[in-house]
Amino acid sequence: MHHISIDVETFSSIPIGKAGLYKYVQSPDFEILLFGYSLDGAPPVVIDLTQGEKIPVPIQLALANPDCVKHAHNAAFEWYCLSKFRRMPEPAMLRWLSQWRDTMLHALYCGYPASLDAAGKALGLPEDKRKLTTGKALIKLFCTPHTPTDRDPRTRIRPADEPEKWKLFKTYNAGDVIAEQEIERRLSPFPVPDAVQHQWETDLRINSRGVGLDLDLIHGALECSDAVTGPLMDKARKLTGLDNPNSMAQVKSWMQKRGMDISTLRKDDVAALLDDDKLDPTVRRVLEIRQELGKTSTKKYVAMQAAACKDGRIRGTLQFYGANRTGRWAGRIIQPQNLPRTNIHGKMLDFARELVKARKIDALKLIYGSVPDTLSQLIRTALVPAPGNLFVDADFSAIEARVVAWLARQQDTLDVFRRGEDIYCATASRMFGVPVKKHGVNGELRQKGKIATLALGYGGGTGALVKMGALKQGLTEDELPDIVQRWRESNPRIRDLWYKVENAAVGCVRTGHPQGVNGLLFAMEGDQGTNQWFMTITLPSGRKLYYARPFVTPGQYNADALHYWGMNQTTHKWEVVDTWGGKLVENCVQAIARDCLAENIERLETAGYPIVFHVHDEVIIDIANEKADLDKVCQIMSQPIQWAPGLPLNADGWVGTFYTKD
Repeated sequence: MHHISIDVETFSSIPIGKAGLYKYVQSPDFEILLFGYSLDGAPPVVIDLTQGEKIPVPIQLALANPDCVKHAHNAAFEWYCLSKFRRMPEPAMLRWLSQWRDTMLHALYCGYPASLDAAGKALGLPEDKRKLTTGKALIKLFCTPHTPTDRDPRTRIRPADEPEKWKLFKTYNAGDVIAEQEIERRLSPFPVPDAVQHQWETDLRINSRGVGLDLDLIHGALECSDAVTGPLMDKARKLTGLDNPNSMAQVKSWMQKRGMDISTLRKDDVAALLDDDKLDPTVRRVLEIRQELGKTSTKKYVAMQAAACKDGRIRGTLQFYGANRTGRWAGRIIQPQNLPRTNIHGKMLDFARELVKARKIDALKLIYGSVPDTLSQLIRTALVPAPGNLFVDADFSAIEARVVAWLARQQDTLDVFRRGEDIYCATASRMFGVPVKKHGVNGELRQKGKIATLALGYGGGTGALVKMGALKQGLTEDELPDIVQRWRESNPRIRDLWYKVENAAVGCVRTGHPQGVNGLLFAMEGDQGTNQWFMTITLPSGRKLYYARPFVTPGQYNADALHYWGMNQTTHKWEVVDTWGGKLVENCVQAIARDCLAENIERLETAGYPIVFHVHDEVIIDIANEKADLDKVCQIMSQPIQWAPGLPLNADGWVGTFYTKD
């Protein structure tokens, strides 16, 4: 078995950050400039393809040899670029995937940052084995188009234009090969499981498959938005004298000059200000315009248009292992995990789509009121199946509530799911000791059961209820402490799980001895040769969660506080992160739910249901009309999982001609 580490530098006139990898590579002017490699750990070699150099025949044979493992950081990039370079047909390109290993995935799996630079720093790589800091400037210089000016009409900078910088760029290319090899060396004692590697390959097949776009709707939405927002912006400019009255900073400064003491202008802030009857009329109108403009953003439509490939499909919308710690997928380009909700349904939704395509703005205003808000609700529907196909959309039902009850062995909750009963009614009934029926006896208590189920599974209190929207849904602050207490008393095993998990984690870090809790295994793992050590949690699936360099300190109430090094989700920096029992339970539950989804993605693909994207616990399948069998898909997703005996799964969904929220 041979190993080759690869890093390529490329040019394309398509901006990869906006359009994504697939459209970037599919551009007619795409080319590979430098091919850096190291075979079996030898010093890196850089092939300058711009100067007519050829990739050596032994290396070409290694690329084609299935017994030679290809390594790269963010290997999806090298895999797709070299597939195009080698003119591989799609079936061969997809088969080639199994020969690749991604050091970025390896870093993410072990709890480290994604980028080569950040991962190298977090791992403590020495300066001579880190990514060169000059890289960004050199990539901008040689790998992207040059904006011409009167003094410099060039549209592209060639190696001959900047020979010294080009020489440095080749050094940079070799340095990336060294950096990715060192990352792989340091993480090699903690391998990515075969199952996760296979899931990565499946993810790239889904990403390269892409999802269809309704370009007529997208173009119509952009034109309607311009027609509506243009006059609003002009009005706001006249009222404020600002260049960009949609700028939060400019509007905030303008209001402060008018004697208003404000620090932010988020949606909630604007709504609160508009509730003031004494508000200055000019300020009120400016805020009303801001509120109207804020009801939609054309950014999603613009992103779809920018990333649309020649066949009208958008690719690369999913990031495998994008969510730090749990390994859940994250969204890219259009962020499908963060699309606006659709509150228009049925024929009214169909009609709105037709009016937007026909650019009938007056009719939109008359029937639907706010045009910006309507356009926002239609963003989801711009994702469509291939001609002659349908979407089959299936979603796990209350997956996190099921998993946390299963993990805690809260049998009464599991029995509710097994009987197919309403979990929110059952929770409320246990909390208040009375029968609760949806739209029936004590039905008003169901909302309290629902908000408690969604918010309180991970040790949160009244703040968690507020964050979940309890106050907006009609509950009062005075009610919240009682809801927290009643939920905890009626779910004692889930409550106890938080403390068991915290004690196990602290004990593991303090003593170095493994600790087991309800099928979770806490252990300390390290490697003296690479100076890496972790607290790991082995999940029922066999996958592990990694917490780098953990330690405990004295905490409140004579309890130990647990910390580790990780990516702070607020600052996005590698630093010390605090954790506790409820948070660790949340990590484990979301990770197990993710593993349930991954298992079913493989099942559905194997059964001939091609997935085009997925969102949280929901899969979207693009399939021929006659094969669009929702019952069969839900049946597959509801089957028991071997490593999760007793976990009751259920799925529901819809079939349609565009994506929406049922």
